[in-house]
Amino acid sequence: MKIEAINENTCIVYLGDEIHEAIAEKVKQAVVSIRRSMADVVLDLVPSYTSVMVCFDLTKTDRFAMASRLRQALGEPVAESEQPGTARTIELPVYYAPEVGLDLDDVCQASGLPMEDVVNLHTGCEYRVYAIGFSPGFAYLGSTDDRIAVPRKSTPRLKVPTGSVGIAGTQTAIYPSSTPGGWQIVGRTPSKMIDWNSESLALMQVGDRVRFRSIDRQEYIDLGGTFDEL
Repeated sequence: MKIEAINENTCIVYLGDEIHEAIAEKVKQAVVSIRRSMADVVLDLVPSYTSVMVCFDLTKTDRFAMASRLRQALGEPVAESEQPGTARTIELPVYYAPEVGLDLDDVCQASGLPMEDVVNLHTGCEYRVYAIGFSPGFAYLGSTDDRIAVPRKSTPRLKVPTGSVGIAGTQTAIYPSSTPGGWQIVGRTPSKMIDWNSESLALMQVGDRVRFRSIDRQEYIDLGGTFDEL
């Protein structure tokens, strides 16, 4: 474990140096421990692939005392009653076709695989939500099958349509809103990734599991999918 200061009231706790299920579990346990032991000073927690960012109340503590308390909290075992609950599994319908999968042909070319195989490989994995960031509700999912693990685009798009499903290396993600982005877009989901009226805001949370289900054009339309956000 390593703790580094970002600024006077924010630090990062590093729990590993690679994307791995075991490290992700340590991150989940760390969040539980910090919330349990340090609720009096912690303002916000942001878990990621291998770390937890901790924002704290500078009127109640300083970064030196905070580091000491973090080491103590994370050195204590988590009681069974405090263990995180079973992760949800979320199924998302996705329409895979060049009219919405703006880079689907490029992914096929880069991987040397026909479209059917690319879709089967993308839908054949169960992904874990490792982090939420970039924009509200943007979930980083891993890990994509190595055979379709293509790099980001060399030149990002100025506008990626809402619901676009993209690949970047061994990660995959869904754009919850229309934003710039450089991920390779292979399809689009009609499901809404953000609920502005909910407490959690995002459909997915860190630790959730995600599976993609391939749907045809008509089902995409029936579920509210659109084509006019280019």
